[in-house]
Amino acid sequence: MPELPEVEVTRLSFASRIAGATILALQMGKPLRWPLGCDTARLNGHTVLEVRRRGKYLLLDTTGGLLLIHLGMSGSLGFGNGLPPPGKHDHFELRTTAGTLRLHDPRRFGAVVYAPAEQDAIAQKLLGRLGVEPLTDAFDAMVFYRALQTRQTAIKQVLLAGELVVGVGNIYASEALFIAGIRPTVRAARLSKPRAARLHAAIRTVLSQAVKKGGSTLKDFSNTMGESGYFQLEAMVYDRAGLPCKVCGTPVRTLRQGQRSTFFCVNCQKP
Repeated sequence: MPELPEVEVTRLSFASRIAGATILALQMGKPLRWPLGCDTARLNGHTVLEVRRRGKYLLLDTTGGLLLIHLGMSGSLGFGNGLPPPGKHDHFELRTTAGTLRLHDPRRFGAVVYAPAEQDAIAQKLLGRLGVEPLTDAFDAMVFYRALQTRQTAIKQVLLAGELVVGVGNIYASEALFIAGIRPTVRAARLSKPRAARLHAAIRTVLSQAVKKGGSTLKDFSNTMGESGYFQLEAMVYDRAGLPCKVCGTPVRTLRQGQRSTFFCVNCQKP
């Protein structure tokens, strides 16, 4: 599932190219997770202003309103002038004077939703409960620590919930907890201020590195130019069950948390 780094990599791969373009047509294919919410001709003739990101949503600002794009479980975007004819898994196209933006989503768990503005109820229903962005100054270490003190669930689950900080998906939660030396099963409220500070720093480090490496390509992720990510090749524990820890040599263990696989080193990560 594309997480924050993959969505940010996607944004960076086409944001500057589509900015300033005039929208010629919007076309929808088979139904996605949520309805578009407007007539497909609503944005014709309007200008693309910029492409932002909030959590795992891409926000495409135009002079006629906002498009919120979510890649779902297996979605990816393509953008350019020479795209082949749409296939059976291509369910959204935005034709512009700079090229066509296309959503390819075999499982159709993604979505494209129109809202008049980000403050509109439709947009706030999707964005309103998201935590702070981890790669911005708003992600404050002390605020993070204090919020953790109110959570009695396992720290890995707290990170995945996205209410305190967005974008720390399964891969990146496992990696950040390893770097911070924290067992994924420890209750969030048990973390001391120094340990919370290490986790705060680890989250920023892991996500920044993932963006630089183009994200993680486990199955079919690629950016709008068809380029795969390589972060997974440098993972310390993720998907390395049974292999020796890269730090101490102890076999990496795995367990299930909330229907997701968690990877950790019992020696390097303390409860």
